[in-house]
Amino acid sequence: MMKGRLGSAVLAGAAFGVLAVGAATAAGGEGVRFFRLASRDAFLAGTLDGLSVDPLGTLRLADRAVRLAEIGEPFLFAAAEHPDGWVLGTGNDGKVLLLTRGGELTTLFSAPEPEIFAVWSDADGTVYAGSSPDGKVYRIRDGSGEPFFDPGETYIWDLERAAGGELLVATGTAGRLYRVAADGTGELLFDSEDTHLRSLEPLPDGDVLVGTAGEGLILRVDPAGRARTLFDADQPEVVALTAAPDGSSYAALLASEASLTDLSRRRDSGRQQEAGEEPESEAPVKVLDEEEAAGSGAAGSRPAGYDGPRSEVVRITSRGRVETVWRFDDDTVYSLLWRRDRLWVGTGLEGKLYSLRDGRMVLEKDVDERQVVALMADRPGPAFATTNAAALYRLSSESERQGSYTSPALDAGQVSEFGSLRWRGRLPKGGGLEFSARSGMSAQPDATWSGWSRPAAGAEIPLSGLPAGRYLQWRVRLQADGGGSPELGEVTVSYLQANLPPRIVSLEVLDPGQILVPAAFNPSNQVFEPAHPNRDGIFTTLEAQPPRSERRLKTLWKGGYRTLRWQAEDPNDDELQFAIDFRRDDDPQGWLPVAAELEDSQYGFDATALPDGVYRFRLRAGDRRGPAAGDGLEAVEVSEAVLVDHSPPELVAVSRQGEALVVELSDRWNPLLRAELSVDAQGWHPVAAADGLLDGKREQLRLEPPADARLVLLRVTDAALNVVTFDLSRSER
Repeated sequence: MMKGRLGSAVLAGAAFGVLAVGAATAAGGEGVRFFRLASRDAFLAGTLDGLSVDPLGTLRLADRAVRLAEIGEPFLFAAAEHPDGWVLGTGNDGKVLLLTRGGELTTLFSAPEPEIFAVWSDADGTVYAGSSPDGKVYRIRDGSGEPFFDPGETYIWDLERAAGGELLVATGTAGRLYRVAADGTGELLFDSEDTHLRSLEPLPDGDVLVGTAGEGLILRVDPAGRARTLFDADQPEVVALTAAPDGSSYAALLASEASLTDLSRRRDSGRQQEAGEEPESEAPVKVLDEEEAAGSGAAGSRPAGYDGPRSEVVRITSRGRVETVWRFDDDTVYSLLWRRDRLWVGTGLEGKLYSLRDGRMVLEKDVDERQVVALMADRPGPAFATTNAAALYRLSSESERQGSYTSPALDAGQVSEFGSLRWRGRLPKGGGLEFSARSGMSAQPDATWSGWSRPAAGAEIPLSGLPAGRYLQWRVRLQADGGGSPELGEVTVSYLQANLPPRIVSLEVLDPGQILVPAAFNPSNQVFEPAHPNRDGIFTTLEAQPPRSERRLKTLWKGGYRTLRWQAEDPNDDELQFAIDFRRDDDPQGWLPVAAELEDSQYGFDATALPDGVYRFRLRAGDRRGPAAGDGLEAVEVSEAVLVDHSPPELVAVSRQGEALVVELSDRWNPLLRAELSVDAQGWHPVAAADGLLDGKREQLRLEPPADARLVLLRVTDAALNVVTFDLSRSER
């Protein structure tokens, strides 16, 4: 039942710790747990439609993005502003397209080469297109295209106008920068030692920033062709550059399998023509996302063994200092643009458009297409082009009136009952937030899941009507009606796992006398003294165990003690308590208690409290579920038969056979372990059994002490470490 409508005030959510998506925490000890989404990364794991999320993890309605056209070409690689709209470079048929602001799409030119990686448009509508491979620059005007400049390079990666008006052409795989005059006459401005010149950004003073691929250098080249390295990146590719009005610039550094630049190719392929060799053949480029690249073996620009982020955005100050702005662990950055007083960043794997606000990345748009490959200035803009599939969008000055968010499938770990959904955020006058949810047993929502619950609003949304399931997914619809966007900063869902019994993995009884003590314990005599006798029972225990954070243990010896050690787990991750019982192996009367409410995984006790005999110990592991969550469950394990033996070996008979003493020994419970002889208070020396092996409950020893020996002692130890010493000095000689 609904508990009331939501007002315009900010609602304070429950104070739970920050959790990763799908993680849970228990409350109280009664088994109630919570899913909580309250951070940027947590919300980005879901699906946004018409929403943006800021660095603090607040969802709100995004700027409206209008899809102007879907492009029918397999791939779209480059885009630039045009007086009538936008010019687009595509593949794999080498087409140059014009998309008008009214949405009309026409083909301006089809190059013989399959890919158009670079386009430029002058203010008069003249278009320049750089084709690859077998790179050439074409000029397109008055409805036709013609070769304009042939540098003899493999790739044309970027085209820009220099401050002096010349066309700058960045190439690969020989890493050369050309300057081309209006008549198509080109000159080599800069010959890099790197493989590709991947990106260009002309500066107002006539210099040009150059980003390379291979070594990942940011260079500043002056009009005379003199270059200075501003930054040598860890990543091998500088994929995009853009300048800000304050004199600073931004660069996108890349180490991604989804790069268009395949750095596994030989660097000298672009120089083979100089030596008269036939250049390597080039296959048409296919834009791969990270998942496809990993499966295809494509190298891209991510070196083998590199474990850093796929992308990094850096700022180059007017003084040449370079500083990191943002790192993307999983996204591949394809494009940068300074617009509307902030930096815009286009990425894949999931087609996201970000902007940098107050030093933090804000997700502005999440589109269906896989990569945002180009950003263009627009009013208010920016406009952006995508590939996989190819489309062109533009941002308007208005916000979306409605949008939705769908969470990832949240894993409760076990079949669970779902309680209620609570949220924290801001709801302006006229705004709306409506939640619904569904549940299922498969990790990916499918036809076996329940249907979505009826949309509901309020500070607390009951989910008790959902079928029990292991997985939960919720969604929210945001709506604005003139009063600004609703804001959502946190969503918490409570659930209760079906209680499953604990499992005892192992139960072990250590050898007689072995005890477990904290690893830091180091008494001089290596003997652990017990605490005062236990007044609650017949068993004397060791001192209290150390805190759980100090559970490293070592094994020492304490005569008369026995230790039980176990491992147990709970499928619900409930805290466990343990109890130990015992009985004689032949006692039909049942079990007697040893200890209860134990929290550690071992228990040592003074076994001299028990008379000699064979015993069994029972371990009971119970979860701590409280009454409100139903009865707790218990697992039980019974130990192997445990022999308690405090009786030392006995001397049966001593007889003389010539110069030797023949000694007969016996033990009631355990085989004999060791026999040692001392003559006239000298050291102990091992004595062998008459049959060569001391391993039975009854053994015969043959001793030959000196005839004039005054003190002959025999020390015997059994397998229970019971020790006794016999004086054979007065034995018959």
